[in-house]
Amino acid sequence: MFSPEKVEAIIRDVLAGNEGFLSLHEPTIAAREKELVNDCLDSGFVSSVGQYVALFEQQLADFLGVRHVVAVVNGTAALHVSLLLAGVGKSDEVIVPTLSFIATANAVSYCGAIPHFVDSNELSLGLDTAKLEGYLADILLFDAGRWINRKTGRRVAAIVPMHTFGHPVDMDALNIVAKKYCLPVVEDAAESLGSRYKGMMTGSLSLLGAISFNGNKIITTGGGGAIATNDTVLARHARHITTTAKVPHRWAFNHDAVGFNYRMPNLNAALGCAQLERMPAFLVDKRKLAERYRQAFAGEDKVRFFTEPDYAESNYWLNALLFDESVADQRDEVLSLTNDAGLMTRPVWVLLHTLPMFKTCPAMEDLSVSKSLEKRLMNIPSSPFLLRQDADA
Repeated sequence: MFSPEKVEAIIRDVLAGNEGFLSLHEPTIAAREKELVNDCLDSGFVSSVGQYVALFEQQLADFLGVRHVVAVVNGTAALHVSLLLAGVGKSDEVIVPTLSFIATANAVSYCGAIPHFVDSNELSLGLDTAKLEGYLADILLFDAGRWINRKTGRRVAAIVPMHTFGHPVDMDALNIVAKKYCLPVVEDAAESLGSRYKGMMTGSLSLLGAISFNGNKIITTGGGGAIATNDTVLARHARHITTTAKVPHRWAFNHDAVGFNYRMPNLNAALGCAQLERMPAFLVDKRKLAERYRQAFAGEDKVRFFTEPDYAESNYWLNALLFDESVADQRDEVLSLTNDAGLMTRPVWVLLHTLPMFKTCPAMEDLSVSKSLEKRLMNIPSSPFLLRQDADA
């Protein structure tokens, strides 16, 4: 029998042995991080010049299996620059899921472009590719070498899938749709570092991928992000415009474009190098925690632990519970009980198309799945160190 008290008790039982308030996702900092950060401090190179920036970029490129990585100050900056590199311009429309963190839509707005909101599916919590295909066939018109939204007259310039909570979107299907309409794909992989789609890392499955290393991500650089790509020309341009578009010279300050002061500082990159060394262990611990939650909720018929799609191997960045429609109105009571008990939980984001600054943006008429998920999803503590104290090593 479902009850909010039972859900709270199950979560508390899974996390037994941990003391104090448990956040959704805390960074894990150890001796290696302190060693590299102190080395950076001792070198005197703490800003955007120093050995650790280049080292972090190369190590991350190797991890992702891409040719190039450009480290920047945060994931939103990575997405902003990626959209510019993909050719998104003023008054263009960019396809984004309405079920996403606000940075996805904000980055589109930074380009002077307009987010165009579409629905997600319950398989991955990400963009519904099948639904999108039919929708684009209905609204797009090919005119003068461009795909135009027949309802607004604006060019549709790109598609941004977001891998929600680390669960990959069906990228093969999406890339087929994107190719049909000559639309570049920019992956919002802010939450999915370490997740695999059919064996390949998210962030490496399209023209460009944007990653976040915020303090609550699977690895952190304090604040930070990265642009991943296999395109050498785009990578070179990304590195140029994220360093204020300064023309290389021993002393002169010449700039050949409007650029951004977006490069990651060396101090942050030092922390990232140490964190990346521990990434395999973090992934193992997080998947063990996810499996513990899955088993704990396996017998419940009104609430289930959300698991990865069959085609993917998720990093389980933020673990999630999905409530049945019949008990969705009791989710907020579970939120209240868990937070009162010192277990940080939260609902999913407010749908982007309902926010005041985006209410007039174009949107798919049928957003029914996203509207349902908004009422039924809840994130639960997900830090990699939250395994039971008596768990097997």
